[in-house]
Amino acid sequence: MLRLAIQSKGRLNEDTTALLREIGIDIDDSRRKFLAQAPNFPLELLYMRDDDIPQVVASGTAALGIVGLNEVVERGFDVEVVAKLGFGACRISLAVPKSVDYDGPQWFAGKRIATSYPRILRSWLQEQGIEAKIEVITGSVEIAPAADISDAIFDIVSSGGTLVSNGLREVEKVFFSEAVLISNGKLDEAERKTLDEMLFRIDSAMVSRRKKYILMNLPLASVDEATRILPAMRSPTVMPLAAEGWCSMHSVVDEADLWDKIRQLKAIGAEGILVLNIDKIIP
Repeated sequence: MLRLAIQSKGRLNEDTTALLREIGIDIDDSRRKFLAQAPNFPLELLYMRDDDIPQVVASGTAALGIVGLNEVVERGFDVEVVAKLGFGACRISLAVPKSVDYDGPQWFAGKRIATSYPRILRSWLQEQGIEAKIEVITGSVEIAPAADISDAIFDIVSSGGTLVSNGLREVEKVFFSEAVLISNGKLDEAERKTLDEMLFRIDSAMVSRRKKYILMNLPLASVDEATRILPAMRSPTVMPLAAEGWCSMHSVVDEADLWDKIRQLKAIGAEGILVLNIDKIIP
């Protein structure tokens, strides 16, 4: 049985448990439990602080973990990223007081920078050829300049509202993160098969999020052109209608291209267009 370490609470926990349910794995998300076993899949969940997950996976206490890429890189443990999961997106950025006349990365030379991510910051400073003093703080990093602990901060940014409320502005976007599935690579054959099944299900769920199912009525004379516009998975489904000279076409389209495709289809006579969400796509 595979053991998967996940965050014990917070947004990452919510998104992780939602993903597991989406791929058909039932879980007991009782906050009172340290360990929980899925009743319908050979998976055991280990609830942890997110910054402990890379170490737990590297040590072999858990074979897998779901955690932010920022924690993986910052902790520096020997784990491999098996899959990017498409949620928990954030960035780690440098921010300075609004009053500062910032003119580029060299401004940080000789400055004090407060952060909870010294490894990632140190790497960026080295790439830029900048020497600065790193002040490691484990929480409330955004108050450091006002408290004269630092001249700038390096911290997670989502909407930027916290920076604004503390009189700061974002000046350098350094590291982009999202939730990832990590492994220590020490899986036996049975565990590898279980992981492969998980990855198959995750991929099916993630692909479906980027796609839309589209149905329309179409003049028969426009079928070839519509097929060119909508290549679908292999090819569109075309079915005759009772009305002479018309058919119904069903296809799958990337959500990013949806409105452009609809415009093209309308131009060749498509009407009654329906767009539906897709629950799963099994390749």
